[in-house]
Order: sequence, then C-alpha cells, then structure tokens
Amino acid sequence: MGNFHLNLAVKTLNQGGIIAYPTEAVFGLGCLPEDVYSVARILVLKGRSVRKGLILIAAKPEQFDSYVDYPDDELRQKVSASWPGPVTWVLPATANTPGWISGYKDTVAVRVSAHPIVQALCNKVGVIVSTSANPTRKSPAMNAFKVRSYFGDEIDYILPGNTGSKTLPTEIRDAISGKVLRHGD
Repeated sequence: MGNFHLNLAVKTLNQGGIIAYPTEAVFGLGCLPEDVYSVARILVLKGRSVRKGLILIAAKPEQFDSYVDYPDDELRQKVSASWPGPVTWVLPATANTPGWISGYKDTVAVRVSAHPIVQALCNKVGVIVSTSANPTRKSPAMNAFKVRSYFGDEIDYILPGNTGSKTLPTEIRDAISGKVLRHGD
C-alpha cells in the first residue's frame, strides 16, 4: 500500500466518510468516532443497533486517553502489555466517550491493532471506529470485492491491502472481570 492510498483514506475520514480497510482477520468499516452522522451510516449499513456499541482501534494505547478511564495503573499496564495485538478490551469509558460509540453504557471497547495498514492509518488520523465489514448475520468480508458486493457504493473508500493471518475476529475481554466476551483465534 502506497502513501497515495493511505492519504486518500485519511482525507475520506477527515471529510466525514466511511472507509473499509484490512485488519488482522477481516475487512473492517471505519469512520471517525466523533462523527455521529458517519457512525449512524455504518450502523444502518450493517443493520446494527446503536445499543451494541462499537470497537475503537488505534496505533498506540495513549490514543485512547480521552475515551478510557483506567481505574488504576496496574490495569493500564496489563491491557497495554497485550497490544499491539488481536485482543479487544472492554474498559470503563470517560465522560467524553460518545454514547453512539459506547452503546450508551459506561464502558468502551478498544484495541491497538498490529496490522501495518491499520497502524499507518491510525498514526495519521488517530482513533477510528472498527466494525467488521458485513451486514448483521452475514459472514465478514475478507477482501475488497466482498465489501463492494455487500455495500456497493455506500462505502466512500476501500483501502487496498490484505488481511492478516487470523481466521476469526479478535477476542473481546472485559478488563475488570477478565471474562472473555467473544473468543478469537
């Protein structure tokens, strides 16, 4: 992936657009988390309730500082030690976290991705929404062709690239209880 594609994805996000991009396991849909209109578009495309909440991804843990309220440094270190990697953590949300991201709960799901394209993207634009590129109850898209077959021209830009070697979406774990909410591989 060249700078041209990365810069076009960043421009699309900054202009309120929705992008699709490769992650560790599947293609994801993303937008800027503060953009309620773009988040609403993603939820409609997926047929997903806002009450389910959305995952945020970043290139480094400190990018989540305005979204995550760690109860103590020990938990921050434990979570940060698992990143970058395929573990999404559900953590206490700050008062600044939009309800359309948290699902109007007091927690937020976050992950620092190890995928080089996601790393490059988040290093340029910051935190983005990450939800699998598929309508509810359909298989996640594994390539750009499948993204287009699901959503047609409703996606503003598809960032080219290959998914990583994972075969399932990332594990989701509650950071306070340690409970696994969704198994990964």
